[in-house]
Amino acid sequence: MDQPEEQWWRPDRFAQRRERLATRGRMLSAVRGFFAAQDFVEVDTPALQVSPGLEPHLKAFATQLHDPRDGGIRQRYLHTSPEFAMKKLLAAGLPQIWQLAHVFRDGERSATHHPEFSMLEWYRAGASWRDLIPDCVGLVRACQAAAHSSSSWLGSTRRPRAPGTDAEEHEKGELEEALVWRGHSADARRPWQEISVALAFRQYCGIDILATAPDPFAPDPGLLAAAASRIGIEPHPGDDWETLYFRIFLDRIEPHLGIGAPTVLCDFPVSMAALSRRNPADPRLAERFELYVCGLELANAFGELTDPAEQRARFRADRAKKQALYGETYPIDEDFLAALEAGLPPSAGIALGFDRLVMLATGASDIEDVLWAIVS
Repeated sequence: MDQPEEQWWRPDRFAQRRERLATRGRMLSAVRGFFAAQDFVEVDTPALQVSPGLEPHLKAFATQLHDPRDGGIRQRYLHTSPEFAMKKLLAAGLPQIWQLAHVFRDGERSATHHPEFSMLEWYRAGASWRDLIPDCVGLVRACQAAAHSSSSWLGSTRRPRAPGTDAEEHEKGELEEALVWRGHSADARRPWQEISVALAFRQYCGIDILATAPDPFAPDPGLLAAAASRIGIEPHPGDDWETLYFRIFLDRIEPHLGIGAPTVLCDFPVSMAALSRRNPADPRLAERFELYVCGLELANAFGELTDPAEQRARFRADRAKKQALYGETYPIDEDFLAALEAGLPPSAGIALGFDRLVMLATGASDIEDVLWAIVS
């Protein structure tokens, strides 16, 4: 039997989330209105997939599919993102699509992570990654406005006071209708900031991050370890370049991003391209950006990789890295590679954490404060 602290459905416990859930509903309506106004098609793809995604550090939920047609038993996974299925729809000929999907990631639980959460993804065929920045601006502004509209079937919509703010600051925040998190605020109506990864490392750390990758596809952990030591961040035995990158980034850079207004962090080193294209103007860089608000990562966007041979090579590299780190790996979705081979058009796509956006709009400090029901 569940312990009382796990019984999220008790009226007194649920009441603590009612106002934020009302805000969530208004924001979802704003999302649908935003995409409808731009002639996007809302799609709904299966959570059960051959491959859950191959990012080395993500852990998926595995299950078995018992097929009554042939009696077969097949290994399947709950997706960590709807990306593969949505790109297949682009290959099928849909030009602009979006989806609010439940996605699943095992081993993730914190104030900003949950094993099952809502991912908002959209794709534009024939577009570049820069075309997604105005999308982000319009969408976040629409959600910020919806969050502060004045009526709700669940009652009052007054923003809860953000942690670390006094009553006067809270009233000021009410008037400004800003997004807030952990004592910081950002108003999406203000001009957005844009900064490259290289400039962010120079500005906040004094590190030339691209110089630590003389071979852009095989960056040198020794060079980055030396740079980290110079600014007081000690490397650990066995650290690879990416581990050091994130230790520096999370400690010295991320807290500065998205303060006052949202920040677009762009031009990632090509070794961090993930599923994005290389930048044709600078082969050291990838066509990728991340969106930050109040020091919190909100979205990740790509100019999509369409070359099936390069995609297969990246999948194999990711599988090898996951096997080396964790002793396991996941299958490659051959049907996805077939879709690329058949002709995925030049396109751009983005994944945005909808629960995190609701957190920012309501001043919630924990993701469970904005979920209808809690995984226990």
